[in-house]
Amino acid sequence: MVLNWIDQAPRRVLALISVACVAMLVFGMYLQHVVGLEPCPMCIVQRYALIGVAVFTGMASARGQKGWWMSWAVLAVLTAGFGAFVAARQSWLQWYPPEIATCGRDFYGMIENYPISRAVPMIFRGSGDCTAIDWTFLGGSIANWSFVCFIGFGMVLLVLLVRALKGSSRAGSGFSVA
Repeated sequence: MVLNWIDQAPRRVLALISVACVAMLVFGMYLQHVVGLEPCPMCIVQRYALIGVAVFTGMASARGQKGWWMSWAVLAVLTAGFGAFVAARQSWLQWYPPEIATCGRDFYGMIENYPISRAVPMIFRGSGDCTAIDWTFLGGSIANWSFVCFIGFGMVLLVLLVRALKGSSRAGSGFSVA
């Protein structure tokens, strides 16, 4: 049933992935600005990867031409793979923390110790500790759940691409781009 839906409505699947990424970004902003969790540099990189997957899948869902959405979907798969790699590395650091945490600096320390031209880029890198587990859900940290989501997005995108390629290699397969 799910594979039939993927075959019949790939643009909807791509749009759904884009919306899921945006929802994850909104939740991350909620955790940062309402709950008060400080994102670490690896969290910031994962946010950028989520933005990339959201933009690429959003662009892919914008037009019905098969070559168009498949090209954007390939970029989304690569970005999801990169995000999964960063999330896996952060999960590893959380499970096996190094003796000296070198993941980030605090905001006021950057402003006081560096000229503004160096401090501003450092601010956007995040300041939390990558090894800290400040929030969990069902026993998994944010990095763990981020990894699961990136892998899920990547797998769905790969299935979508493989089924589209198989559908185009068979004449009259009934594959549609609605």
